[in-house]
Amino acid sequence: MNAVGDVCTQNPDDKRVLKTKSIYIFLGIIALFTVVTIALAAATLAVVIRRVKSSTNAECNHGMLVCSIHIDHMMNHLKELQKIADTSNNNRAIHTQGFNRTLDYITNYLTKNTNLKVQTQFFPFDSFTLNSDPTLRSYINGEEVNLIYGLTQDFTFMQYSGSADFSDPVRLTSIPNVGCDESDWQAATPSPENSVVLVKRGICAFTDKSLLAAKYRVAGLLIYNDGATCDRNPPLAAPVHQDASFPALFLSFQAGTNLVNAAQDSTTNAGVRIYISTTKVPLPVGNICAHTVTGDATQTIVIGSHSDGVPAGPGINDNGSGSAMNLVLATNLARLFQTSNYASYKYRVKFCWWGAEEVGLVGSEYHVEQAKISTVEGERISDYLVNLNYDMLGSPNFQLGIYDGNTADLSMTPPKAIPGSIRLTELFRDWFISENLPFNMSEFSGRSDYGPFLATGIVASGLDAGADGTKTKDERDYYDQMLGQGKGGIAGAIHDPCYHQACDSLANINPLAYEKLTQGAAYVLEYLGRHSDLRSYLYPQAQIRQLEKLSPYKSIPKYNAQREFFKKTDL
Repeated sequence: MNAVGDVCTQNPDDKRVLKTKSIYIFLGIIALFTVVTIALAAATLAVVIRRVKSSTNAECNHGMLVCSIHIDHMMNHLKELQKIADTSNNNRAIHTQGFNRTLDYITNYLTKNTNLKVQTQFFPFDSFTLNSDPTLRSYINGEEVNLIYGLTQDFTFMQYSGSADFSDPVRLTSIPNVGCDESDWQAATPSPENSVVLVKRGICAFTDKSLLAAKYRVAGLLIYNDGATCDRNPPLAAPVHQDASFPALFLSFQAGTNLVNAAQDSTTNAGVRIYISTTKVPLPVGNICAHTVTGDATQTIVIGSHSDGVPAGPGINDNGSGSAMNLVLATNLARLFQTSNYASYKYRVKFCWWGAEEVGLVGSEYHVEQAKISTVEGERISDYLVNLNYDMLGSPNFQLGIYDGNTADLSMTPPKAIPGSIRLTELFRDWFISENLPFNMSEFSGRSDYGPFLATGIVASGLDAGADGTKTKDERDYYDQMLGQGKGGIAGAIHDPCYHQACDSLANINPLAYEKLTQGAAYVLEYLGRHSDLRSYLYPQAQIRQLEKLSPYKSIPKYNAQREFFKKTDL
């Protein structure tokens, strides 16, 4: 047995010692992350302030939009978002006062400080309430066992579970493997239909497992932990698809394994009774878009960032940083257009703040779907030339990340969107090279709000400072070499130690990364806005025709954020 297994099976006295040590280790890690966050922010803040002050006195060698970007503008907005979270139970997640106040702040600021046309678009998304503690009883050859409810016990509820009250035991069926493929469900014996199915955690999103459960008309869904490590033994708070009509519970590894063993034994009569009462009410969630009053509405540049956070914390980096950057770009461009020495662009520019990104790109997907059926000039999907997305721009242990169009999945991305996306990758790259800045290429995975645009065939790109990826030693050394010794961050630590946590506050922002990424975004917007023929630049027909011959792309599946309430490691 490996070391992890030995730790998990120690005697009670050893466990108490281990628990005490673990607490100290955990507190030490938290302290280290806090020190890392504060140190990285403080180390760069002085540098940025000096640069900002000096830049106001020196001639700017870039376009006027780039030269208008200063870190204090974004930080002022982040301070307001922090105040909103502080007075709203420390979060800005959808269906909360914090989220609604965030929308009010963005709308009011745009209305008071720009001449942009501001529009709000509402869409329904279910709120979820667990009305009482659920119960789960197993029946193995007639013997009844009450499983214990709780996150450290045998089972917990899954968000968006349906209600149920089984008067009699319902048979159990174990789904082979991890229930991510149709073949797993088709191989299950007895049939999943009208059974309570047991599905092991792993590989695909919990929402994907629940969609397959719905397709195979199950009576209930029991996902259980995989026991791969000690922290993957207890039940996990996780979601199923919001449309699930069946009861869904998450079991500990031990409880799940016991039921699987019984279900797979042909000599055993195994079933469960489930009681759970939930309420799901569709409540409105808002997108905000604000577009320039000049420019060709049939050729629109869309700049997007999501406005919601997760329930765990204030979401200042994820994604207050993108929201604030978007506000600064929108405000500064609108003000420049009202001056006599800055000509309006040939193209309309639309700045958007998407709601419900953290629960699956819902707001941006809704906007795209509405654009597909719109007949209003400027609101049709054919009017959109490009989507630039900005999500998490201030990570303390940052990367200067560029969405890499070269890594687009050819089976999921329409060929017409690929050449232009690659050109934008190169355009961002050229900016960082010209500024003698380091940069990384980020996977073009559709994990943020550009996904629905890309899947529809719209060219997309964007920037990020990193989330839960780890900074390597080579990356740290590269950044040290380009920025100066000691400024490259910490090797072996993730880019944002406070990702989806309560500590994602104002102290979680690296000003140097934030300012440079925002300036890069301004540069690309200004370049595109001044281009003489943007449609031809972004959609080169010869390259597109060549890709259409070679591409394995067949249809348009949906990109999915895999429920951004939870990290990738929660799958």
